[in-house]
Amino acid sequence: MRLSSFIAVSGALWCTVYAADSNLSEPLSSHQILPSNFKPPQVFKNANLVRTVNLEKSFVRETINVIIENTDSKPQDQYYIPFPADTISKVGGLQVRDKKNTNIPPFKTLVVEYDTYSSTQFYRAILPSPLAPSAQLTVSITFHILSTFKPLPAKINQQDKQYLTHTFSTYFLSAYPTTKQKTKVKFPSSDIPDYSLDPDRQGSTFNYGPYNDIAAGAAQEASVRYEFTKPLIHATLLERDLEVSHWGGNLATEERYWTTNLAAELKEQFSRVQWAVTQHYSPPTSALRSLTVPLKPGSMNPYFTDDIGNVSTSRFRSSKKEALLELRPRYPVFGGWKYSFRIGWDANLRAFLRTLKNSEGGRDYVLKVPFLEGPKMNEGMSYRKVEVRVILPEGARDVRFETEVPLVGVEETMHRTFMDTVGRTTLKLTAMNVVDESRDIPIVVGAPSICAPSFNWNSNY
Repeated sequence: MRLSSFIAVSGALWCTVYAADSNLSEPLSSHQILPSNFKPPQVFKNANLVRTVNLEKSFVRETINVIIENTDSKPQDQYYIPFPADTISKVGGLQVRDKKNTNIPPFKTLVVEYDTYSSTQFYRAILPSPLAPSAQLTVSITFHILSTFKPLPAKINQQDKQYLTHTFSTYFLSAYPTTKQKTKVKFPSSDIPDYSLDPDRQGSTFNYGPYNDIAAGAAQEASVRYEFTKPLIHATLLERDLEVSHWGGNLATEERYWTTNLAAELKEQFSRVQWAVTQHYSPPTSALRSLTVPLKPGSMNPYFTDDIGNVSTSRFRSSKKEALLELRPRYPVFGGWKYSFRIGWDANLRAFLRTLKNSEGGRDYVLKVPFLEGPKMNEGMSYRKVEVRVILPEGARDVRFETEVPLVGVEETMHRTFMDTVGRTTLKLTAMNVVDESRDIPIVVGAPSICAPSFNWNSNY
């Protein structure tokens, strides 16, 4: 659900977080296998569909705005979205919303398939209320696809431009017939030397269609090759810990990254001399030079280490309005190279925690923290797997949480550290196929009380 501003936390917000059914035991997405003869019921049609494919970053982002119409004689509330079997494992962040009413939370979505070995698999979106016969609803579908680009050529010289290829269907793959649709493809520049079919080209944008009366499941393959002389930064794993201080008003954050650059590999051996010369004028390169990490105002005590030890090539700037951590790896990360590192910082807990009086005269605690922070780059950054641990003070119990991030795993464990007795309650959330556009989507965690006698929030709140 969309959460209101945390500054305006009230008893109503606490009721929303705490009174909701516990979602610790089941993820927000599930995988359901249906009978082998299953096909989506033909109860809808797409009256008008506009699709935008954005290739401006290191991952594909698609936005589909569609007017769906119930063509059945009964109300319907299940809308199926198909994907090729080799693509669905790379899809992330899928959200289906009411385009005209943004106050309604995203529709519930489930992953389903009708045959384990089928070439097509589905997401199923459940509408908040059944759509009446002949009624229409304007829906917005957004998702991103990771690791689909292929550099061509696959190997380049150190100072060469990089070109990527992408293959897609100019028709949106739909489980329902479509009366009218068009597709727009956005590129990072107008340098697009190769493409198939015959699009309407307008600078760095291609337009396909409009197309009329398209059958369910129809596809029309197209391919493009375009210039993208930037790194394709991909983290195979991010482990993110947010630890609420047991003794005082501090929130300690640590992030551990295992990254790789999916860009074109070097054709010849790396030349440090050539690299040093280019640093004077910083030409475009497919190598990862640096990472910029925006932090919350008031962040302090940052650190940057890797497998060797402390990395001194970093800079931290902080003010009342912003904080910025600039990182430079020990070496430029070219295509196919890997780099693992960790960063961390402290922040005043007062900016993330609120307390509320409950009906029993005690106090309830509500913590709001970002699900993802980390680097923010113009070329984007993708994550195959993200594990977030919210480590609460010893004695926290009856934990509840809310987040809009699609999760594949939720677990409550105990974390033990120096001088603990029973251990600290830890909420572990796992998500797959995440991109940096998910930055700052909040996790709201609620606990009715902290039972440990040494817990020291009272002196701060």
